Amino acid sequence: MARPDAFHVYDTTLRDGAQREGISYSVNDKLAVARLLDEYGVGFIEGGWPGAMPKDTEFFARARDELQLRHAQLVAFGSTRKAGVRAQEDPQVQALLDSQAPVITLVAKSDVRHVVEALRTTLAENEAMVVDTVRYLVGEGRRVFVDLEHFFDGYRHDRDYGVRLLVAAAQAGASVGVLCDTNGGMLPMGIAEVVSDVAARSGVRIGIHCQDDTGCAIANSVTAVQAGATHVQCTANGYGERTGNADLFVVVPNLQLKLGIDCLPPGALAETTRIARELAEIANIAPNTHQPYAGWASFAHKAGLHASALKVSPDLYNHIDPAIVGNDQAVLVTEMAGRASVELKGKELGYDLSSDPDLITRVVTRVKDLEARGWTFEAADASFELLLLAEGGAERSFEVESWRTIVEQLADGTVKSEATVKVHAAGERIISTAEGNGPVNALDRALRYAVRQIFPELLGLKLIDYKVRILDAGEGTAAVTRVLVGTTNGRSDWSTVGVHENVIAASWQALEDAVRFGLLRSESDDQPGD
Repeated sequence: MARPDAFHVYDTTLRDGAQREGISYSVNDKLAVARLLDEYGVGFIEGGWPGAMPKDTEFFARARDELQLRHAQLVAFGSTRKAGVRAQEDPQVQALLDSQAPVITLVAKSDVRHVVEALRTTLAENEAMVVDTVRYLVGEGRRVFVDLEHFFDGYRHDRDYGVRLLVAAAQAGASVGVLCDTNGGMLPMGIAEVVSDVAARSGVRIGIHCQDDTGCAIANSVTAVQAGATHVQCTANGYGERTGNADLFVVVPNLQLKLGIDCLPPGALAETTRIARELAEIANIAPNTHQPYAGWASFAHKAGLHASALKVSPDLYNHIDPAIVGNDQAVLVTEMAGRASVELKGKELGYDLSSDPDLITRVVTRVKDLEARGWTFEAADASFELLLLAEGGAERSFEVESWRTIVEQLADGTVKSEATVKVHAAGERIISTAEGNGPVNALDRALRYAVRQIFPELLGLKLIDYKVRILDAGEGTAAVTRVLVGTTNGRSDWSTVGVHENVIAASWQALEDAVRFGLLRSESDDQPGD
């Protein structure tokens, strides 16, 4: 089901976004990205440059059989004919047709300096290159968009040439003329002025493509739409060359929620967070936790003042309901926390603290004391939940009598680590010894071996992350160390924290919390209906 044509959301993740340093999509990756973008409901997916890139040629060939797009049309990107060559005889133009993409986007020079100095041709021949190629492709049954490269920089030097190209392309049959801020140097007020002027003088349907070199790609794109553009080009998570492009997952919610423009199929906006994160995984780039709308921290509140207001009404400190874009509100418990922060965080974790003000007071006091000594619970919800339970008088599933670790280097340079842990659980005293590839790994294994004898449900517990931060680097090797540990049981993940002058002791604290929370999680997983 194709989207209505009144407004275009055009995604160029697979071409422009793939130019980001560190991204290298395989053909399978590109197919997976295209499926997710179509699921999100964009109108056009630019698949790459067939003929110029073998991988892109293969993508279009496989896409014919392997992609069943419901909302989007596939777009092939390429250049106009070369100077002095007929469009039907240019192999690059023919490769665009061979891709069998229903839509073709042509890139054309619109800055007179680029035409003369880079293409080394005349302004008239450049215009003919655009007209001839558009007319030929339209005659072959393709819909054609024209990307006018360096439009805004060119406009500063010659206000008329880019408009002339825009009109000529439209008269030849192009559906949209896209004004490209290729160098990303524009600011919103400049975008508004140029787009308004060009739209009025040309009478042509205008599109916008913004790079983010001034940090304004999102704002520039939204401003261009307000000034008359009805076609906006973006990339997933703002991926792209240099500092990137306008972020699809910010531009679209802004247009739909703030300007009331129908950008996506009904219900698709709620997939914003999920799809943004899945595309980050395919790109092998950590999701941006502070990305507007889709980022984990987008609706996370730290200050006690915020939490007090949120307790009254969530919309007092949220500009939208997070659920609209598939995200969640989070309350961070830190040294800034007040009573409302703790109460809301408890509710988020499934505990109703409203009837126990004394417990809230104890938790707030405890958190502030620990954070003053270097602890942080922002990224360690599991440790906070254990603290909450401890202050509430919950019994501990096991007690640690002692632990020790030995690191030994042999004459041949081999380094061995061994740990011994003594615990009491279910009326038994258990001693466990284990080796590891380091002292922390040895402690982790020894603790889990010990506790697992009483609690076999911990068999699937696995350490998945380990981070160390020095809190007062000026103290050198005597500095206080904070350790964050990530753990999974195969069904869910959690994070715990430890702080100590001794890095092994800090690690132990985080490991012990990880195992304790693993037991807590296994108990909740076993509850009926969970």
